[in-house]
Amino acid sequence: MTYCWTTIMVKDLDTSIAFYRDIVGLPVNRRFNAGPNGEIAFLGAGETQVELIQRPSGTFVIGNGITLGFAVDSLDKTLAFIADHGIVVESGPFQPNDHIKFFYVQDPDGVRVQFSESM
Repeated sequence: MTYCWTTIMVKDLDTSIAFYRDIVGLPVNRRFNAGPNGEIAFLGAGETQVELIQRPSGTFVIGNGITLGFAVDSLDKTLAFIADHGIVVESGPFQPNDHIKFFYVQDPDGVRVQFSESM
């Protein structure tokens, strides 16, 4: 079995694509219509991707308890990049041990996104 993607229902596909492309750094692999009232985009490099789905208004649900984790080379540089783009750090940074440090932000739809640096 291979883990393929995480699906996130979004309010505005363009806003969410911009966040995951410009802030997280995921390339857009494909974007297409999903019937007359929906649109889907897949982002990411490698085997595992993020799938963003926009449906007609009224069918949007924020995924409580979902966190997407992304490894970065430098947490300090990522914090500065986040600040430069006006994104609020939801919590952290944390360093629970000598091997990792991380912080959380929220994407445009309230999904928690974790950036972590292995030490």
